[in-house]
Amino acid sequence: MGIFDFLTGEFIDVIHWTDDTRDTMVWRFEREGHEIKYGAKLTVREGQAAVFIHEGQLADVFTPGLYLLETNNMPVLTTLQHWDHGFKSPFKSEIYFVNTTRFNDLKWGTKNPIICRDPEFGPVRLRAYGTYSVRVSDPAVFLREIVGTDGEFTMDEISFQIRNIIVQEFSRSIAGSGIPVLDMAANTADLSKLIASQISAQVAEYGLVLPELYIENISLPPAVEAALDKRTSVGIVGDMATYTQFSAAEAMTAAAQNPAGGGMAAGMGAGMGLAMAGQLAGPWGPRPASPPSAPPPPPVEKVWHIAKNGETTGPFSRATMGQMATDGRLTRESLVWTAGLDGWKKAEDVSDLATLFTVLPPPPPLP
Repeated sequence: MGIFDFLTGEFIDVIHWTDDTRDTMVWRFEREGHEIKYGAKLTVREGQAAVFIHEGQLADVFTPGLYLLETNNMPVLTTLQHWDHGFKSPFKSEIYFVNTTRFNDLKWGTKNPIICRDPEFGPVRLRAYGTYSVRVSDPAVFLREIVGTDGEFTMDEISFQIRNIIVQEFSRSIAGSGIPVLDMAANTADLSKLIASQISAQVAEYGLVLPELYIENISLPPAVEAALDKRTSVGIVGDMATYTQFSAAEAMTAAAQNPAGGGMAAGMGAGMGLAMAGQLAGPWGPRPASPPSAPPPPPVEKVWHIAKNGETTGPFSRATMGQMATDGRLTRESLVWTAGLDGWKKAEDVSDLATLFTVLPPPPPLP
């Protein structure tokens, strides 16, 4: 993994790191038994950063480039104590190389279903999974908060923590989004951006950034998916009678092609055949009794309006109009109108109201 060029003796003159793995985030230059020579060359390649630790303190962070380890190149390190020789003698420090490239195609997913309230199906349980990428944005913070003194830190050591953060924020976002289950597939891109923005501040505390986050699938429990498939099938079939006949014919065909079924298969086929014959008899078979016809709808009662002194009142039912005729509020000369009349007419000219003015017989004589 590390390639070191040594001068004659114990002093190291060239310090660099080439990584042939795909998951190493931090690698420590082993200082034990070696001393870094003043003026040594430090090579930091693109996609790397070098962090110097001296006596337990973070001294300097070097970005990609070629450096001579001299006083003017390490302003922070030169301010530390116990440098009696002023860098003229060899010194020992821990050097950590940090991989700052993207780590792609990392997996995340929910271990347990997330309970949500769907506006159409009610309470549902959802599972989800996807991928993400991560990159070290601040090598010093990442080394201080996560790596510590680990000499070889891999992506697997931090992936579980990031996965838990993603799942937690996904659960909170999906439960509060109010998006119907049937519409979630059309909103995965927006949900991914929302979740990435929500967790950016938290992963930044680790010195990391998530350039990409994808939701590949959001699924329901198998039992719910089976019920949804049945519901979809019913909608596609449409005519249940035709579908039943088709299913019976398919079952008969399958029974006839299965000789291992023996008499039971033959009996089932015969029974379904009789049922089919009854359904497909058409005009040659007995017709089932037709269901009794429904009664006609009740007639719609008319409502009436009365015009008097340039103002209209109503609407009134015919019963109310009869009461008004009795107490004198409605007379034969009163102008009335209802839907279907071509204009205002006198009450005595409307056949439906004319009977209201029939003269009642006088009361019977006393015995």
